[in-house]
Amino acid sequence: MASQQRPVQPRRPRVIVLGDLMVDVVMAPGRALESGTDVPGRVRLRQGGSAANTAVWLARLGVRAELVCAVGRDRAGRALVDSVRGDGVIVRGPRVAGSPSGRIGVVVAPGGERSFVADRGAADDLDAADLRPAWFERIDLLHLPAYSLLGLSLGAAGRRAVSLARAAGGMVTVDLSSSGPLLADGRRAARDLIRSVAPDLIFATVAEVTAFIGSASPEVLLDIAPAAVIKRGAQGATIVATDGDHRLRFEVATRPIAATDTTGAGDAFDAGFIVGWLAALAAGRPTAGALQQAALAGHRVAARHLVRDVGDLPLL
Repeated sequence: MASQQRPVQPRRPRVIVLGDLMVDVVMAPGRALESGTDVPGRVRLRQGGSAANTAVWLARLGVRAELVCAVGRDRAGRALVDSVRGDGVIVRGPRVAGSPSGRIGVVVAPGGERSFVADRGAADDLDAADLRPAWFERIDLLHLPAYSLLGLSLGAAGRRAVSLARAAGGMVTVDLSSSGPLLADGRRAARDLIRSVAPDLIFATVAEVTAFIGSASPEVLLDIAPAAVIKRGAQGATIVATDGDHRLRFEVATRPIAATDTTGAGDAFDAGFIVGWLAALAAGRPTAGALQQAALAGHRVAARHLVRDVGDLPLL
């Protein structure tokens, strides 16, 4: 009797995320802050960093997710690495002596608006020489928050990662992240920087698009990348893309979710979108269908992030 052949299991996608693994100090006052006194509220210590958040959700979604980052040779660095490894992320990069692990203070106003204070520490110490070409073999996609293209050391590492990913046949996506650091040297310098990466897709919020291009019209992004996703939070997402000689634009709606803290939801969206996009491309779906499928996947993962109860990072 002929033996039955086992079905061929599809290869897990390989995605590398390069950038920040930091401690988030999330402060959520119960009412408006008052100068010179204290107000009740919640203060939580969490694993954060835009790159790390995306890598964690990629791993949770079944991707072989690898995070390239630098943390301090301190207790916080150990706790951060242990946290993301616990979610299945492969962590690569140096433990830096003499620099504390990065920290970011997140103040969540009662209405949900957030403000940030960044103490980047060792996160900026990742260097191009720390990267190994073998890490990028058979890579499907490299994802970079814009932070990872800034600064002498980290920026050089981000650009080298792009070269290694391209040499291995991988795609590159960039999230414009916080517009303040990206636009520190002006709009033209920021656009030249992102254009030099030649990303296959750009993620951004409406505010980031407006700051980056001086207009709320996302089609201008198609001069830099063949596709862009503009995240609108509870209002869904706008997608623009080139398809041959045509330009596409369509909206993808989502179900609003009540949330007092949206920190990390955009990173989770990126992860869901990337997984959905890679799956749609592997299935040979046309451009519009692939992007729509990816956006719906991104919204589902962001929704999961918003309702997830995350405990404090164990630092002791």
